[in-house]
Amino acid sequence: MLKLFRFLKPYRMAIALVMALILLQSLAELYLPTLMADIVNDGVVKGDTSFIWRMGGYMMGVTIIGTVVAVLASLYASRIASGFGRIVRGKVFSHVESFSMHEFDKIGTASLITRTTNDINQVQQVLMMMLRLMVMAPMMCIGGIIMALYKDAQLTLVLLVALPVLAGAIWLITSKGLPYFKAIQKKLDRLNLVLREGLTGIRVIRSFNRTKHEKGRFEEANRDLMNTAVKVNQIMAVMMPVMMLIMNLSTIAIVWFGGWRIDSGAMGVGDLMAFIQYAMQIMFSLLMFSMIFVMVPRASASAVRIGEVLELQPSVTDSHGAAPASRDVSTGVVEFDNVSFSYPGAERPALSDISFRALPGEVTAIIGGTGSGKSTLIHLIPRFFDAAAGSVQIGGTDVRSLTQEQLRKHIALVPQKAVLFSGSVQDNIRYGKEDATDEEIRQAAGTAQALDFVESMPEGFESVLAQGGTNLSGGQKQRLSIARALVRKPNIYLFDDSFSALDYKTDAKLRAALKEVTTDAAVLIVAQRVSTVMDADRIIVLDEGRITGIGTHRELMEGSEVYREIVASQLSEEESA
Repeated sequence: MLKLFRFLKPYRMAIALVMALILLQSLAELYLPTLMADIVNDGVVKGDTSFIWRMGGYMMGVTIIGTVVAVLASLYASRIASGFGRIVRGKVFSHVESFSMHEFDKIGTASLITRTTNDINQVQQVLMMMLRLMVMAPMMCIGGIIMALYKDAQLTLVLLVALPVLAGAIWLITSKGLPYFKAIQKKLDRLNLVLREGLTGIRVIRSFNRTKHEKGRFEEANRDLMNTAVKVNQIMAVMMPVMMLIMNLSTIAIVWFGGWRIDSGAMGVGDLMAFIQYAMQIMFSLLMFSMIFVMVPRASASAVRIGEVLELQPSVTDSHGAAPASRDVSTGVVEFDNVSFSYPGAERPALSDISFRALPGEVTAIIGGTGSGKSTLIHLIPRFFDAAAGSVQIGGTDVRSLTQEQLRKHIALVPQKAVLFSGSVQDNIRYGKEDATDEEIRQAAGTAQALDFVESMPEGFESVLAQGGTNLSGGQKQRLSIARALVRKPNIYLFDDSFSALDYKTDAKLRAALKEVTTDAAVLIVAQRVSTVMDADRIIVLDEGRITGIGTHRELMEGSEVYREIVASQLSEEESA
């Protein structure tokens, strides 16, 4: 957790101010019992009313000062903790944005959400508590002991017995609860995962009548979290009664032995009353420590999880001294030179010895069976992954020698699963080009065959989409995703099975329209349908991560057995001809 505290650097002066305010608050609270003792010894016992009023006024003043500084300390501690949380959340979010797909798969989206929200909130709350209690608790404990010794050193022997017993009880109880605090965060991850899957996959769940099954999964994860929380709360619930028992027994002992001291004339009644208050302050300072012991381990577990995210280095990074985007890069010539790639822990490579060229003004299609490596291949171009061997080049420049920003500004990707954001239709298309004009947006929608359904919506391009575009059909979402890529006007278009939700007529019209607007760009299309790739200038056939054929439809029908099998499974002899 200490590693995260480096983000408190902007608040050094504010922290110093909080420490000073808490010091004043502690001194005020330590001074009050002494004033009360003076009132009893020199005012009540002697019947000096004016002294009582005068010292009472001092007590009132000290109390007001203590209250004001306590409020200010809480205010600034809250600001520091909230600012710290904002900084850490920003650091985590910006760092996660640099992750490749490998890092997302390693940690998991659900866990990343939990770490960015719940875990940071845990650390933030503990920081606010530590800013106050970590200073106040030792101040009150040490100051209380000094003042108790000043009032009566012999009576302090009672505390010498009580304090180790109290500290031992606190340690015993908290040590039992620590493992459960660490387990709670993992169980919260599990609950978040089940909940996220249940909400995002609601259509599939209902279509297969698996609602009861998902309720059962959620109930299991929810009950597991509840049982762990109940166990830790049961353990921690013992702390307060045990502490109150020890404190009350200590008070009885102090009164018992203090009575003897008063009878012998060694101390006054006011001093005994002050001693009792100092004893309570000392024990309550230990209670503050116990609260820290309860919260810090849980926050430490959260801090470790946050640190794991911040310390995880992305596998895809910009090389030192990356070359600026050259004129050749903007030509859009894509070349794979003996490229191989393996996913971590995979039994065999996803791609092996891939070599081909995709030229501007041409359509290069990639087809193959499920798991043949089609999507992996085009994901190497924008560097979602880096090739394990060989090189991927654009305009003769290795993509690894460019910064990711330089590289990706030349590329527009339409993913296999259409991703839309909450906002208007216009905002989603403009996501591809921030300064796109209304006319450019309209042209992109027209080319993507989205104009008809957009204009039929109540507010046209200003119509608001639900999160993820759930108020659109699959085909409509795909067409808007394609329009978003088209408005960018890049040098390279990557279509990752982006026509799968379109009917054959719309598919054909869209591909015909694409030819007119992509004359200067390289177009790579991953597809399952033979009809989508038949007219491509170049078709690459993949099988188990290897190229088994490259050529036109007619050439592959003559020379590629794998391609013929794919065609035969989809088209009749007349259609394939």
